[in-house]
Amino acid sequence: MTSSELWPRATAERYDAEEAERSSAAALGPALAFLTELAGDGRALEFAIGTGRVGVPLRERGVPVVGIELSEPMAAVLRRKVDEETLPVVIGDMATTVVPGGFTLVYLVYNTITNLLTQDEQVECFRNAARHLEPGGRFVIELGVPPLRLLPPGQVAVPFDVSERHLGFDTFDLAEQILVSHHFTRDDDGRYRRGNSRHRYAWPAELDLMARIAGLEHERRVADWDGTPFTQDSAKHISVWRKPA
Repeated sequence: MTSSELWPRATAERYDAEEAERSSAAALGPALAFLTELAGDGRALEFAIGTGRVGVPLRERGVPVVGIELSEPMAAVLRRKVDEETLPVVIGDMATTVVPGGFTLVYLVYNTITNLLTQDEQVECFRNAARHLEPGGRFVIELGVPPLRLLPPGQVAVPFDVSERHLGFDTFDLAEQILVSHHFTRDDDGRYRRGNSRHRYAWPAELDLMARIAGLEHERRVADWDGTPFTQDSAKHISVWRKPA
């Protein structure tokens, strides 16, 4: 078991509804095209597959997908969409859990590597990806760039969403590289529900070093799934590392 916080049943049951906009065909199309191209004729392994927001439509595109998921309630929601034979899921953490066979693609989307709250565990996640990859295979991570430039001296909080149904902001422990995402969500009855989650943020250069430790080579980095060039002003990145042939 890693330090990742476990998503309970109530969160799992709400997840798809709250992520409906990110789960639309239009929103997912570029990501699915990107991942399909990298998978080629091989299999894909999704770390922290969750409810299958990405894995299920990727499988529908013809890519054989296997998932690893720490939260049994999240995996149970996925299982309502697709059976075990079509999309196998192993319950376990993404840093140490091993599944049979080799893969041309291992991927980890939507900032999820930050669920591992120590640098050592994040390094083990890279090693686990390398362990599953066939020679020439790729490891892909989607991750936000820490918005520390928005923090003036003495401030530790940055808002990331102010909308009719949701208020969200992150608070930062700069010494430990830990952020806490705070959410205030208005339910249909008008009441607000409060939640928070802890994450360990990491810079792109730190991830590249983790990849080197795991024996992977940096191949490319872009700002989004459409391939926009990554710059110092990019809010997130899609990074690709390759296992040497």
